[in-house]
Amino acid sequence: MTDRLAPLRFLLLLFAGFVNREQAKTIDYLREENRVLRELLGKRRLRLDDRQRARLAARAKELGRSALAAMATIVTPDTLLRWHQRMVAAKWTFTSTRSCAGRPPVMRKIRDLAIRMARENRWGYSRIVGALRLLGHDVARTTVAKILKSAGIAPAPERPTSWRTFLRAHRGEIAAADFFTVEAWTARGLVTHYVLFAIDVATRAVEIFGVTPNPDGVFMAQVARNVTSGGEGVLRGKRFLIADRAPNFDRQFRRILHDAGVRVVRTVVAAPNMNAFAERFVRTIKDECLSRMIFFGDGMLRRALAEFVVHYHEERPHQGLGNVVPKPSRDLMPADGAVLRRERLGGLLSYYYRRRCAS
Repeated sequence: MTDRLAPLRFLLLLFAGFVNREQAKTIDYLREENRVLRELLGKRRLRLDDRQRARLAARAKELGRSALAAMATIVTPDTLLRWHQRMVAAKWTFTSTRSCAGRPPVMRKIRDLAIRMARENRWGYSRIVGALRLLGHDVARTTVAKILKSAGIAPAPERPTSWRTFLRAHRGEIAAADFFTVEAWTARGLVTHYVLFAIDVATRAVEIFGVTPNPDGVFMAQVARNVTSGGEGVLRGKRFLIADRAPNFDRQFRRILHDAGVRVVRTVVAAPNMNAFAERFVRTIKDECLSRMIFFGDGMLRRALAEFVVHYHEERPHQGLGNVVPKPSRDLMPADGAVLRRERLGGLLSYYYRRRCAS
């Protein structure tokens, strides 16, 4: 029996030896291929995803650490071990749906709504709770208080009225005043002229109060008497005049306006946004007119100011008013004729209108 199986064993040994030699050749080739690939890659780092890492780790486990270390692989045994530990940690790491103690955190949507309501209104905690309930959010008063406190918002009695809210509530009763300067050549050389103006916050109507190289107390007092005695102009029906803390708006100027029923509201130092309407007019008149001209004498300056004010009121669309003209001239009334252009200041200011066809 043993002799009969001997040839079979011999054939099996021959076959196994052949297979081992072929596997050794294959392994040698793969090792050399890995060496070539590593030389080509140099120090560049391969970016593998979790699926690829899992495949390599499974094959590495079957080889064992010693065999793996003997091969020129693209990853080291320590790298595979680190991947394994990371995957194990990820399996057992989870985020609890509840906090460890206390009530669940408030949704971001409710937090943002509460902060928005507090900033846009002078509402207290209970008022905000009621507003949130109308929107389908049932939140406790203490929760609202905690939200606002963390956002740095004081309780309602300590919360000042925002400047924007004040302007919106009183826009029909507010005008804003300011100075801007223009350089003009005179017989004495280049002289700085100060232009005092006021703008109606609601209608954007502008009035030039005066032009002078010396805006002293006498000039300011005379301006105050002029603008309050006639009953016309931009201050008509106004209760407040916004002005900065320049010394020109002195106590006498403020007293004359106060006696006429107009209170001067002084802005905070270095806060131009508090007088934004006046600041925007200064930028407009300088960009579109004054910065493009050279003035010889105050007469030329006064004429340019007068021309621009008419253009500003009757011919120029205002973005802040929905791109409409505050007081459109007759030329801008609806018509169906040819499009024409009219100029001011030699074409520096212009507007387009349609010719009226003869009926």
